[in-house]
Amino acid sequence: MGMTRNIRVRTGLFGLLGGSLLLTGCMGPTYGTDKTAGEQLIDDLGNAVMIQPENKDAKKVRYQPRGSLVVPRDKTALASPQQSVSKDNPEWLENPEDMRERLRAEADENSNNPRYRSPLANQNSTARQMSTAEQTEAYREARRLQMGAYSDQRRYLSDPPTEYRKLPEEAQADLGEPEKQKERRRKKEAKAAKQSGSKWWPF
Repeated sequence: MGMTRNIRVRTGLFGLLGGSLLLTGCMGPTYGTDKTAGEQLIDDLGNAVMIQPENKDAKKVRYQPRGSLVVPRDKTALASPQQSVSKDNPEWLENPEDMRERLRAEADENSNNPRYRSPLANQNSTARQMSTAEQTEAYREARRLQMGAYSDQRRYLSDPPTEYRKLPEEAQADLGEPEKQKERRRKKEAKAAKQSGSKWWPF
């Protein structure tokens, strides 16, 4: 009696699970394919269990034989490949890291030689010494570029077009009240307001 009840309960649970899977398969989204997520899951599980899944599309593919190599008629005109390519070859390009290490070792060896001038020291230096005025102008130009205080041309992609930086003619004619005059007027108005306010103060 108990055995048949367990079988009925298990069968009912499997039936409910299968029905829910079928319902979710019918009502679920397809994600751009012709199968829903539940149907795709069942097919994947079935293909995983099967030893050799049936693939109808693979049978339709017809593979063509690979073509033979194209060999030139005159084989003597071909350049022979380079036989030995190594670092001992003088045409071997030196990478920047090896060059830097070599120049550092060379500078360490000639540390007591006053006539030796390392190429690393001359890498970012100019041919002549700049005067104080030229250094000041170069510094101001660098600061102007850093702050974006230039309107002659666009130097970066984030800069607005040059026509957007120009003031209209009517704005150039009327620049408004100077800041010094504004400050003087504010001080006079504040002083006058303080004196008039002290008259009405009872204490």
